[in-house]
Amino acid sequence: MMTTHSGGNIERMTTRSDDNSRGSPFRPIESRSREPVPWRTMAKRPTKTATADDSLEVRLRYRFRDAALLQLALTHSSLAFEAGDGRTNATGEDNEQLEFLGDAVVGLLITELLVRHFPERREGDLTRMRAMLVSGKGMGEVGVRLGLGRDLHLGKGEDASGGRTKSALLADAVEALVAAIYLDANAATPGGNGGAGLKAARSFVEREIFQPRLAELKSAAQQGARFGGIVGDWKSALQELLQARAAGQPLYRTVEEIGNDHNKRFRVEVLLGDRVLAEGEGTSKKSAQQAAARVAYDVLSPAVGELADDSGIPATGTQG
Repeated sequence: MMTTHSGGNIERMTTRSDDNSRGSPFRPIESRSREPVPWRTMAKRPTKTATADDSLEVRLRYRFRDAALLQLALTHSSLAFEAGDGRTNATGEDNEQLEFLGDAVVGLLITELLVRHFPERREGDLTRMRAMLVSGKGMGEVGVRLGLGRDLHLGKGEDASGGRTKSALLADAVEALVAAIYLDANAATPGGNGGAGLKAARSFVEREIFQPRLAELKSAAQQGARFGGIVGDWKSALQELLQARAAGQPLYRTVEEIGNDHNKRFRVEVLLGDRVLAEGEGTSKKSAQQAAARVAYDVLSPAVGELADDSGIPATGTQG
């Protein structure tokens, strides 16, 4: 038996042998609602066994009242119009609208969590934090961790091309699942104002998306680093800074390659027009560009005095 703190339908999860015991939070599979989802109606759901449903819900730590909503969240558009394999969604419905809603819900909840945990950070830093957490790569990693690949409903072609391991498809499914949890919990409180849905979605988002990265974010913040350093994308941070000042686009120029093919280093300059802002070194052109961008950002950023006092920022930077 496992106790959870999920904001979903369940607080305790039992083994299947306990499903019919008195007080069990699990309803027998055959008694679960099969009414159409009020939000959208699927004429024919992809077939899924009760055992598979239960396994996924245990991983999600949320018990769906309407199994159709869960299956819709897992249905990729490649399956929508296929026929003849017993899994067809005859209405041509897929998870794209759920993904659209889930994107908004995730964005709201991640923003709320960031403001709560990092009240001292500036808006630009929080924006970059959120972008990292909700990026396709970040959300795809959540999908991998939850093992969603094996539960996706894909068309034959997409399945054959490795769709179950594609980060973009997994990321979309995570967003769709957040929306499904939100809608399912709201449906349990007719006439409610959405509070139940947000509570359930918040529990999932905080546990599966936010908490796994929180230690990383706090560690970098405690070191006084700008969030660009946490993300590791100083080129984007520099570009945003220059755009905010209407100063133009930075350009990168490789000025030297040092060493042999097995131990090569690159020296790169970052320029604004004809002016060299900074230079950096790295074991690849990309890492050298990042090193140069970091130095340029530190030199140009008005926040450098607050966030990097006595840091001894050099005129050049190095990145492995």
